[in-house]
Amino acid sequence: MQKVLAQAGVASRRAAEELIADGRVEVDGRIVTEQGIRIDPNIAVVRVDGTRVVVKEELVHLAMNKPRGWQCTMSDDLGRPCVGDIVSERVQAGQRLFHVGRLDADTEGLLLFTNDGDLAHRLMHPSFEVSKTYLATLSGTIPRTLGKQLREGVTLDDGPVKVDGFQLLDISDGKSLVKVTLHEGRKHIVRRLFDKVGFPVGRLVRTDVGNIVLGDQRPGTLRVLGRGEIGKLYESVGL
Repeated sequence: MQKVLAQAGVASRRAAEELIADGRVEVDGRIVTEQGIRIDPNIAVVRVDGTRVVVKEELVHLAMNKPRGWQCTMSDDLGRPCVGDIVSERVQAGQRLFHVGRLDADTEGLLLFTNDGDLAHRLMHPSFEVSKTYLATLSGTIPRTLGKQLREGVTLDDGPVKVDGFQLLDISDGKSLVKVTLHEGRKHIVRRLFDKVGFPVGRLVRTDVGNIVLGDQRPGTLRVLGRGEIGKLYESVGL
């Protein structure tokens, strides 16, 4: 057990032994205090201090800051830059990666990659209601009532949509910068939503997916998600 925890980056083997002795490690819903027990990291559900620890050695979880103008595909027949170019070295090394959901070419920001199909499916499925936050630059000066309207819901061609959160951040030069959070995953949902209420989107940046935050990550770069980030991501979709 302590070897598995050490390989997962939780702590050194000696520190992992102390975590076990202190009753802070849970395996498949049961507190474990015995040293040296054997577990199968491919099937065991391990938590430390209540937070899920992903112990499968082969799993990969990455965050990309997708640049504006790049296609959200692993390859492009027309030779346009695409997100697959950024992860190409990992794919060539044998990692079977796929992106979680899509961002249209003109949208930039946070895009997750993994080789865990179950996680990717749940993150994209609307029933798990994983929130996504965007910064949108809108044409025009928005009224104070817009936030209320969006929270109550707007009907689009493919059904109603409502936001979970809305905040006006800035107004200047006839444009409004807003932050909007929703758990919808329909195609072009943010752009279509603001088009419907009369304020077309110019620049659109996704900053958050669930508990994962883009932060100051540079465009076109990848980063490996931290252990705590991964654990919370799995918990958010019931894994």
